[in-house]
Parts: sequence; structure tokens; C-alpha cells
Amino acid sequence: MTMPPHKLPKKTAVISGGGGGLGTALSDKLQAEGWRVVLLDLNVDHLSQSATQLPMKCDVTDPCALRDCCSKILACHQSIDLVIYGAGVTAIAPVEDLQDQAHRRLFDINYFAAAAMAQAFLPALRASKGTHLALTSVAGFAPLRHRASYAASKHAMTGFFASLRVEEAAFGVRTVIAAPAFVATNVGNPDADTDGLTRPGAAQDAVDVVTPEEAADIILRGLKRGKLDIFVGRVARLSDLMMRLSPRLYDWVMARAIRTESQS
Repeated sequence: MTMPPHKLPKKTAVISGGGGGLGTALSDKLQAEGWRVVLLDLNVDHLSQSATQLPMKCDVTDPCALRDCCSKILACHQSIDLVIYGAGVTAIAPVEDLQDQAHRRLFDINYFAAAAMAQAFLPALRASKGTHLALTSVAGFAPLRHRASYAASKHAMTGFFASLRVEEAAFGVRTVIAAPAFVATNVGNPDADTDGLTRPGAAQDAVDVVTPEEAADIILRGLKRGKLDIFVGRVARLSDLMMRLSPRLYDWVMARAIRTESQS
């Protein structure tokens, strides 16, 4: 069913990683608030298309494909008001077992694709005085055991968008960084690909788990309140506090958890 033109949403959001649990939860909640949402992902077959939701298949690690996809979005929508950078994978392994190919591909997905997409939408967000929303992680500001490559990519992402925040503020553009601890987006499906990469959200060692719907609520509520940094979950908030007050305390807590785990 097609909406009458006068009832079409006035604001448009673009979400990379839109086929994942958090991406679809954000899409549902934005649509409920009157937004039109474009979802980018490698697999969009399970996503429905409607007057307020448009799935687009896109390999964000392919520069030509990403440029083409962004160009099509810009050509089809009068205004882009929110871009959410949510495409991401993780690699769960100690550094000694980290594969070089996996490390590089992880950065292509988590960091380089987000940076390229942000550049593509800079003029549109300046025109609308819109918002960049980077979905990073606690691993974006704190160390995380057995996820060195993931933490490195999220640190890079945090640094990029924190710097972009300073640059784009002059144009009336907000840049928001949301850092979840653990969002259960891939429960029961921990299978890795041939490079040892998998979507986040399937780890067996997670604590303070929140659902995608809960995470989306926290993130969108933070946006409405004008927050520039949004910590999703109790562990995320506590980790931020410890890293600001005493990074050594954070390291001690993690080391203690490792010792306890090894003794059990």
C-alpha cells in the first residue's frame, strides 16, 4: 500500500548494517516515529519494503558499490537527516591466533566503510543540519580480552567520529557516538566465516546483555535528549567511568575476571 504524497515522512534515515538485529530495531522505532528508513546490508532478503522502509543490498567494503548506493539514495530522497553507521563484525580470538586477512577485513567493514559513508553524506547532512550516529562499542574506548582487532577498529571509529564532531559542528551537524556493552543481536548463531569473523552479539562470555529493542530505545532516547555520547547498558556506563577515573582499575577488574574464569 502506497502512502499519499502529503503523508510521506519528511525525514529520512540511512542505516548501514540495517539487516542486523539492532539495525532493524532502530528502523522499526524510527518508522513508528514518522521516519522513512533506508537499510543497507549485504543480505536484505529478510527485510520488507514499504513506503517507509527501503532495503538496499550493498557491500559497504566495495568502494564503487558504496558510492553508487549512496548516490542513488541522495538522488531519490529530498533530505537525509540521520545516518547511522552500524555495519560491523567481530573476531573472537587471542592476538597470537589473529589472522592478518581477518584483521584487515574487519577494519574494512567496521572502520573504512563507515568513514567513506560519512564522507558521502557530508553535504546532505550539512544541508539538513542532521546527525551522524556511530554505533561503536565499549571496546571503542576500553580494552577487551580476545577482541584486540575488534577493539582496535572501534577505537579508530571512535576517534574518527569524535574528530568529525568537532569539524561538523560549525555546519550545525551533530555527531553522536553510541557505545553498547553487549547487544544480543546474534544469539544462537556464533558461526564464523572462513576468516574467523562473525556478526557481534553471539559471544558466550557476555554480561549485562540488552536486547536490540532495549538498545534502540536507549539510543533514540539519548538522541532526543541531545546527548553526544550514549552508553548503552550498565556495564558501558561503569566502564566509561572507570576508564576516565582509573584505567588501571579497569585493567585490574578485567585481569581478575580472567583469573576467575581460568580457575573455574
